[in-house]
Amino acid sequence: MLKLLTVVALALAPGAVLAQEVQAGRFALDPAHASLLFRVNHLGFSYFTAQFTAISADLDFDPAQPEAMRLTARVDPASVETNIRSDDFDMNAIIAGPDFLDAPQFSDITFETTRVRQVAPDRAAVTGALTLHGVTKPITLRVTYNGGYPPQAFDPGGARIGFSARGTLYRSDFGIGFGIPAPGTTLGVGDAVEIVIEAEFTNPDASGAQVGP
Repeated sequence: MLKLLTVVALALAPGAVLAQEVQAGRFALDPAHASLLFRVNHLGFSYFTAQFTAISADLDFDPAQPEAMRLTARVDPASVETNIRSDDFDMNAIIAGPDFLDAPQFSDITFETTRVRQVAPDRAAVTGALTLHGVTKPITLRVTYNGGYPPQAFDPGGARIGFSARGTLYRSDFGIGFGIPAPGTTLGVGDAVEIVIEAEFTNPDASGAQVGP
């Protein structure tokens, strides 16, 4: 493992790989290097934070035409993970249950881009149709492109690219109103839900220079 990490570090030295262009193509989410977190205000005292563990996505990537890129993603709401362990209640089941996500009835959360607006060389506002709890509404994510490389000998995934994204939705827009505080109070669970995404995508069929050991 140490040898592999050393190889990766050397390969990713400034100017070694990241400067090489990643070719356009269809990329798939690497689930081992992806996370989808959400957080919501609880009583005004803290932000309750959890994640989904079953996510998939496909990206039509084209560095020459960033605004033509398209993403489709799917999340299993039953995969919510709160990392709360208690003999008194099952927090995962509560969030996935009828008061909130109602995963048995609404078994998919999906997102499909409708517009990509580049705002900087490595940043874009990505708008898409989010279907959550059986309701479809537009949301916009603030996305940063973190770079990538063409196929490398040390990476069996092939070409690899990475992104970070942030966004906010109001759960009441999607029919999830349980526990929202009355106006003027914080007694409950907030309406605004912050989304934090880290994602790497790979394309094993990409062409490009093979460098490395």
